[in-house]
Amino acid sequence: MNRPNFLVVLVDDLRFDEFGAGGHPYMLTPHIDRLAAEGALFERAFHTTPICSPNRASIVTGQYASRHGIIDNVARDAMSHRLPNYHLELQRLGYETAHIGKWHMGNDGMPRPGYDYWVSYDGHGSIRDPRLNHGGRYQQHRGYITDIMNELALQWLDERPRPGKGKGSKTRKPWSLFFAHKAVHPDAEQLADGTLNISAQGGYVVAERHRHLYEGAVFPPRPNVMTPEEAARRKPAWAEAFQLRGGPTAQAVLGALQAGTQEEIRARARMMAPVDEGVGQILELLERRGELDDTVIVFLGDNGFFFGEHGLLPERRFAYEEGIRSPFIVRWPRGVRPGSRVHPLVICQDIAPTFLELAGGKPGPQIQGRSLLPLFEAPGRKRVAGWRRSFLVEYWAEQAMPWLVGMSYKAVRTDRYKLIRWINRARAGEIDELYDLQADPYEMDNRIRSRTLAPVRERLQREMRKLVADALGL
Repeated sequence: MNRPNFLVVLVDDLRFDEFGAGGHPYMLTPHIDRLAAEGALFERAFHTTPICSPNRASIVTGQYASRHGIIDNVARDAMSHRLPNYHLELQRLGYETAHIGKWHMGNDGMPRPGYDYWVSYDGHGSIRDPRLNHGGRYQQHRGYITDIMNELALQWLDERPRPGKGKGSKTRKPWSLFFAHKAVHPDAEQLADGTLNISAQGGYVVAERHRHLYEGAVFPPRPNVMTPEEAARRKPAWAEAFQLRGGPTAQAVLGALQAGTQEEIRARARMMAPVDEGVGQILELLERRGELDDTVIVFLGDNGFFFGEHGLLPERRFAYEEGIRSPFIVRWPRGVRPGSRVHPLVICQDIAPTFLELAGGKPGPQIQGRSLLPLFEAPGRKRVAGWRRSFLVEYWAEQAMPWLVGMSYKAVRTDRYKLIRWINRARAGEIDELYDLQADPYEMDNRIRSRTLAPVRERLQREMRKLVADALGL
């Protein structure tokens, strides 16, 4: 059997419900929805450090942030050149590899080990007229970044030797493309002093052709959308952070981004339109080349996002479901049943070992994710023998976000429960959070002091200690 090609389509800041098949009430994503209809939609897929750099490093290494060391968005450039990236092993297994788009593990856009072809940019890049690094040399481009990224991906894919008996088929290698969009992240750049500077173009920037898309459309708020004051009453850990967020810097950011408003949600939906167009163009190209059904396509986000749930905006860093759940689709007709739904707990670290196993390799002991192949073979089952029953979520407070200083945490999520342990805080333990997700799916009723759930709390505390040790490799 021929080894499959691999394509990862990663969207920046995309919530689990920000595409049509994921439940968005008005966003049109026919090509992404096609992936779900012809593949598997993973209903409970998660990020274990829900912020850009750490989670991207977790995807490519198959490791927790505690292990790979990219624990925040600080420019860890040198470390990001030494990551045990799964593309290194794919190269050794005879694959041709490419990275196109946002890297943001370290802020320089220079090529990283593991890729035969490289196009990226420094930091967050620019939505319009980006300066891109092509294999070590910077080039100025003109246009909208999502369109440019789509064109580059299509060009690279179409340059591959075609399968079959034609010219070059004997030298054809299987390939792996990591295609990372800047959308739907706003056009912002981190300054050296740690403040957030919104560019003159302001916040979310959409392609001109989509400027009037979805006018007047409404995204119904989830039941857990609340004011910061109400959230602080329900979750005492947040009282100090919400007070600090009232400062002028934070308010300037919130205002520039129209954070939590219906217009912000519409702008994000508009930014998804060219992403979906690009997915459609790629599917058409691969189909024309006879490669579509021999390619494992994974579509996901790099962290979640809050629309005011738990008083949080514009945020993605925290262990509530809106922050850690990911859109996650796998299309591969040779191994995944079309239209299937996968219920067991999946984490982003599972991509690396899955690809390595399908490529004919063996995931090394440094990889902490698990191959998804057992789930491919058991679609629709609530439980799969031997599969994980819990996972760790970890976050280290960032100095770049003054109103979040001191908000470090560890959390454990199981099929039913979630325990959030706030670290290095006064009253630690008293301000922790425990949720019964079956009875309280929106995490509004903190049961940390419940006598009834005391045995559950103690069991989760033991499980957390074990998961923390495992993540560190102890």
